[in-house]
Amino acid sequence: MTRVLVYSLLIVSTLIVSACSTTKYVPANDKLYLGADVEINDNDIKNKSKKDLEADLKALTRPQPNSSFLGIPFKLMMYNLRNERNKGLGSWLSRKFGEAPVLFSTVNVDFNRDLIANRLENRGYFRATDTADTAFKGDKKVRLIYHANAGPQYMINSVKFTTDSSELGKAVSGTEAKTFLKAGDAYSLDAIKAERVRIDATLKEQGFYYFGPDDILVQVDSTNNIQKVDMYVNVKKTTSAKARKIYSINEIFIYPNYKINDSTSLSKDSAVVYGDFHVIDPEKMFKPSVFERAMFFRKGDVYNRRDHNLSLNRLVNLGTFRFVKNRFVEIDSLMYPSLDVYYQLTPYQKKSIRSEVTARSNSANFNGSEFTLSWKNRNAFRGAELFTVSAYVSTDVQVSAASKSFNNIFRYGAEANLSIPRFISPFKLKSNSAFLPRTRLQLGYEFLNRPQNYTLSSFRSSFGYAWKESVSKEHQLNVLAVNYVQPTNVSRSYDSVANLNQTLRHAIEKQFIIGPNYNFNFTNSAETNKTHTFYYNGNIDISGSIPGLSKLVNTPLSQYFRLDNDFRHYLKIGPGSQLATRVIAGFGHSYGNSTSLPYIKQFFIGGTNSLRGFRARTLGPGTYRDPNIDRGEISADQSGDIKLEFNTEYRPKIAGIVKGAIFMDAGNIWLQREETGRLARPGTKFSKDFLKELAVDAGLGLRFDLTFLVLRTDLAFPIRKPWLPEGNRLVLNDINVADKQWRKDNLIFNLAIGYPF
Repeated sequence: MTRVLVYSLLIVSTLIVSACSTTKYVPANDKLYLGADVEINDNDIKNKSKKDLEADLKALTRPQPNSSFLGIPFKLMMYNLRNERNKGLGSWLSRKFGEAPVLFSTVNVDFNRDLIANRLENRGYFRATDTADTAFKGDKKVRLIYHANAGPQYMINSVKFTTDSSELGKAVSGTEAKTFLKAGDAYSLDAIKAERVRIDATLKEQGFYYFGPDDILVQVDSTNNIQKVDMYVNVKKTTSAKARKIYSINEIFIYPNYKINDSTSLSKDSAVVYGDFHVIDPEKMFKPSVFERAMFFRKGDVYNRRDHNLSLNRLVNLGTFRFVKNRFVEIDSLMYPSLDVYYQLTPYQKKSIRSEVTARSNSANFNGSEFTLSWKNRNAFRGAELFTVSAYVSTDVQVSAASKSFNNIFRYGAEANLSIPRFISPFKLKSNSAFLPRTRLQLGYEFLNRPQNYTLSSFRSSFGYAWKESVSKEHQLNVLAVNYVQPTNVSRSYDSVANLNQTLRHAIEKQFIIGPNYNFNFTNSAETNKTHTFYYNGNIDISGSIPGLSKLVNTPLSQYFRLDNDFRHYLKIGPGSQLATRVIAGFGHSYGNSTSLPYIKQFFIGGTNSLRGFRARTLGPGTYRDPNIDRGEISADQSGDIKLEFNTEYRPKIAGIVKGAIFMDAGNIWLQREETGRLARPGTKFSKDFLKELAVDAGLGLRFDLTFLVLRTDLAFPIRKPWLPEGNRLVLNDINVADKQWRKDNLIFNLAIGYPF
């Protein structure tokens, strides 16, 4: 392994050295263009504002120079690896990851000067001028420097809405209180454009269907000679008569089985009137009530964009229609301005069947495959209900390289899910969001077989609701969730080992869980171009005693409540690079029949998506260390009632699809109570000294982003081991990459799909 690494480094070093001449393929009569700088010569502009403005102007210049990382143009160096025969490793790297040199001959200096002057004028610097100089670096490289004299920046002196007394004029004047144009602010063309869009958006909520941003005129008067402008907001005289009218909704026509390029499907002959809607569904595929719940428009309503968009979003989110098309038609014959509304909906195929074979590797180092067969009905009871039945069979194997032993799992199961696009409740519940609420029912069974160990039969069912408050906020509430786990065929060999191991015994206990659970999810990732992106997922899970119910299955009810929180923050650092941080905090409290959380509800830590410098599920609880791990044997999965975890990862963009990673992980799990008896494990209870019991690791990795999937490799090692005696837990001084035994005992390589968080 060491020799391969050394040879690989030598080859890469040789290739890099050969590519160091970044001007290798620059023509003799040309130069390599290193980009442009913009310097603003104006002492009246504050330093921070000046730097921001210079950066904005620099980004305008074209072309941009060759990309670089830490000042090194890696892509250009890759391009220079090519040879005349266009063969070999160097030429392949050049074609795959290279970037041709940006030449000075392609730069249009006058064009860039005009761009800079125009942007300065749009920012209120009406008297700006600029010049350009060249800065040579050697014989083959050149950089441009644009010197801009901004001059005084014009400020807004006053803003007046000077519209007339018509309906449109009053509506425009009514938006004045929320104007983006403020006296004392700097003049900005972008602010004027935003103001026109704001007025249009407000008027669209008041029925002005044909009005648009271009119908607003903002006149600017700068003749006062004091570097200030007066602004006058008005409606253009050329605004059409239609744009000046308030429109109401007349008739609403819905075609739930519309066929593209089939004019006969637009016939109104078979229309059925249902409330305010004309439903044209001759095959009676859908109940008309489906559309009443989805639509926000009603006959006689004044048109507004919010109801327009909400109706479309709800129809799309039914999940039943492949295409949703909407159009408004003006009605000339009526006394008042009005619109007929047409919704043309093309449904998916009602029933479908799908088979899938997958290979997988999970965080517990199990590798295997699964075959799934699923059947789906997108309109089960004519109410756009989604009914899915799936069955699966899988096999996994966990291998310990040291002991050459195997831990096989064979499982099969089936699950039925029914999703109804409305609240089914004795209470009247209503949602005004763009997403239809759903009532969900689930019923499932799974059989798990660990040969020579035990088998588990698991039954689960739930009844609850799912609804989205907005694009960023989603809720799921299971009013009742039941999970029953029954161990069978426990082998004598496993039973004898479990009698000596608390964790193995806990894994085969009967479990009967019944109660509600709630999940809340928040993310602002849908908002583009944000520097800070946040994600939060929180769960509350409760199981309690229902008198007499436990006798039906001859198993004590699990009694507990469980909370877990997952918070993530992503900081954008330049194009394609980010700093990602995650904090996980989980807490479980058992009572009554239970001394700890049920095994399937406990927390685990370590592995490819957790603390990557430790084997999956081998860490903790607390300062406990399973002796089987150090003997190189497969150990029982370590679990706990309390979990803390912190991860941070810097993800720089290297080249093309390749991103790097420098990361650090910390955390542990603990038990709620001290274990007692002969199987008690020392140091497992959560205490005030929990910070001293945190495990810490660090590492490096690569991510290959192929758009449809991300292939991830990580190499990590521990830097703090909580099972060692206090005072000896920090093991930074023990790191010795050259030592074969250290690498064997500490280096952990993870290969996974997707980012860890």
